[in-house]
Amino acid sequence: MAIQVGALDSNRVQHNVSIDKRPDVCPLCHHAIELLDQFSGFYNKADLTVQLIHRCPRLSCQSAFIANYFQNRQSGQFYLTNSTPTNHAPRHFSETIKNTSKEFCEIYNQSLASELNGHLKICGVGYRKSLEFLLKDYLIGLNPDKADEIKGKFLGKCIDEYVSNTSSKAVAKRAVWLGNDETHYVRIWEGKDLKDLKKLVDLTVHWIEMEQLTHDAMKEMPENSR
Repeated sequence: MAIQVGALDSNRVQHNVSIDKRPDVCPLCHHAIELLDQFSGFYNKADLTVQLIHRCPRLSCQSAFIANYFQNRQSGQFYLTNSTPTNHAPRHFSETIKNTSKEFCEIYNQSLASELNGHLKICGVGYRKSLEFLLKDYLIGLNPDKADEIKGKFLGKCIDEYVSNTSSKAVAKRAVWLGNDETHYVRIWEGKDLKDLKKLVDLTVHWIEMEQLTHDAMKEMPENSR
């Protein structure tokens, strides 16, 4: 059902416009909300857009945000496209991964925020950096006596020398290949993109989780305790 709202144009003339719906999620706290009123509305006739200023009704948020609408020329109705600004919800990693590499979690989520804000040319570099921290922190945890050596080596060399599982080594190396493509002028893997890089990072995360959980289980239940 269409909703009638008022919006001012650049000459401060009031227009009654028809919108399809109000936002039902706050873009800043990410909670479901029910909006009844807006502070004010602005109508741009040249761009066929309307902006409505709202405030999150939740007591713990109370943030102001703008709901952006674009007009369908045929129906004349304005349709909600997005709400700004946004505070993107971070990805939550398991305690196993957080304990393995806190830096990985922070760098990954900064890269994710960059991606969700449309900065697709630079977020791949961040994902590549997060992968390096994850793998090196994990390998240092397994080989604390080799910490300085691992920190100073190229990531590919670290994988070759310190990752023994064949499948895990293959996945990690491919993640590095695609990550390196994000940092270089000429791409080697033309048929692959950011989605493929994130998939390989995810596989690396799952492998490390499995290895760590298996190690913990074996440590808690040693063979000689039976």
